[in-house]
Amino acid sequence: MASSFEQMRANVGKLLRGIDRYNPENLTTLERYVETQARENAYDLEANLAVLKLYQFNPAYFQTHVTSQILLKALTNLPHTDFTLCKCMIDQTHQEERPIRQILYLGNLLETCHFQSFWTSLEENRELIDGITGFEDSVRKYTQLKVWMNKYGWTENEDGQIFVYNQEESIKPKNIVEKIDFESDSNVCYT
Repeated sequence: MASSFEQMRANVGKLLRGIDRYNPENLTTLERYVETQARENAYDLEANLAVLKLYQFNPAYFQTHVTSQILLKALTNLPHTDFTLCKCMIDQTHQEERPIRQILYLGNLLETCHFQSFWTSLEENRELIDGITGFEDSVRKYTQLKVWMNKYGWTENEDGQIFVYNQEESIKPKNIVEKIDFESDSNVCYT
């Protein structure tokens, strides 16, 4: 199965080069590729953006289900900005459609680190992630990273690199107090 996915990836890669990238006749192949990504727990941002761009050029071909899969796959790639890129390529009227609106809400909860609300909302809308293999595991990795970053004061720079806070720079003195009872040691001779 993996070899058929790799073959499909190579074929899509060829489609995305040159002018064929925006040929609406290739949309069916690209949509099938999005569904394969969801099923195989793979991700190809370039192909997904090409689908969304084709939907912009050809609004009559817009598929809510495929767009939902693209947004959910972009969420699995947080903390990268893929979700924002995909969201910006979707027409406002389509953003108001039920499954897309719910996914955008979930994305907002994740991006603003409202993790408990995210998991509660996801549980209420389980049907959104049907067919998206590995969605919860990918999101769980992202949420754990953010929790650690907040807990230990780690920061992320513009390149996406995480700076682990240097513990030596914040050494805090600790007073150690020992109480010794000299009366209980009366058998000891002091000279």
